[in-house]
Amino acid sequence: MLKRIVFISSLVLASTTSFSQTRVTAGVMQGKEYGVTYTLPKTKIQLTLETNRNQYIPGEFAKYASSYLHLEGVQLEPSISWSIDKVRISSIGVPDADKVFFVRMRDKTVAPLLELTQDGIIKTINVPFGKDHSVAATPLEPSKKMPNPRDFFTEEILMANSTAKMAELVAKEIYSIRESRNSLLRGEAENTPQDGKQLKLMLDNLEEQEAALTSLFRGQTITTSQEFAVAIEPTKEFTDSIICRFSSRLGVVESDNLAGDPISVSLKDLHSVNIPADDGKKKVDGIAYNIPGKASVIVKYKDQIITQGELPITQFGGVEFLAPTLFNKKSKIQAIFDPITGGLIKVDQEDL
Repeated sequence: MLKRIVFISSLVLASTTSFSQTRVTAGVMQGKEYGVTYTLPKTKIQLTLETNRNQYIPGEFAKYASSYLHLEGVQLEPSISWSIDKVRISSIGVPDADKVFFVRMRDKTVAPLLELTQDGIIKTINVPFGKDHSVAATPLEPSKKMPNPRDFFTEEILMANSTAKMAELVAKEIYSIRESRNSLLRGEAENTPQDGKQLKLMLDNLEEQEAALTSLFRGQTITTSQEFAVAIEPTKEFTDSIICRFSSRLGVVESDNLAGDPISVSLKDLHSVNIPADDGKKKVDGIAYNIPGKASVIVKYKDQIITQGELPITQFGGVEFLAPTLFNKKSKIQAIFDPITGGLIKVDQEDL
């Protein structure tokens, strides 16, 4: 995520104290006021579906699969099908328009460093820029592509004058490859290598040739992984709310597309945070941060639970404030916030 660093050269002096301290107000200030605006996040629940698109391509000799290789049930027509591989649920943070705060600046005050996300969500205070503790994703290894079966055609196969004859000769070549592999495994081949690595290499090559030639009868399925993400913003508890649908023919479709079976989400507030009733008298005093609540999330497909867990939900929590005196000119307080929940992770006087 891109980051935006904002240096506050000075913070406002509190008129009722003898030292410099932070003053924060709600909303974006205009006119003669100078300072920095930051926001706290609200939670969206993101459902991520890792799916596979399976494209079946019939083999060139598919109609001879039963006659020459005794392969039954081989499809003769191309088809496309979808399947769900993995399902994940997570919380994501987006700026909350109802939680915007303004830090005023004046001369002769401490100059803390505020780090904001690209969306303006507060991330750190007084933490030196450049400390990135994120973990790099491990790149996926590309799947090995099957070689072209025609690369293994003999001259006799290439000279065949009909498809049926060609299929017959390819089938004979497949049986010959199997015999060669069995001879190597039993140590009966004339040139059986004594070195284990060399033997494995020869067996792998024979297996590759057999798989490629057999695909001309059995056909092959090309699988492509695709990831879909659907996000919802909870404001209250709900049960079996349909957020999308899944079709074995079409993949992920909209929630109103009846071609797919529904994927539903249930959300239950765990009441992990005791929030007093808001009487409207609570004042903005210091740096605001969220105290996120927790919710139980259950995802179902075809009335079966496919994933579940507990997630932090800021809408089920409340807002508190770091005391203004923590950021007066005599302190070296550092604070780290979770940009996803807006929760306070750490407060320290030492370098983090």
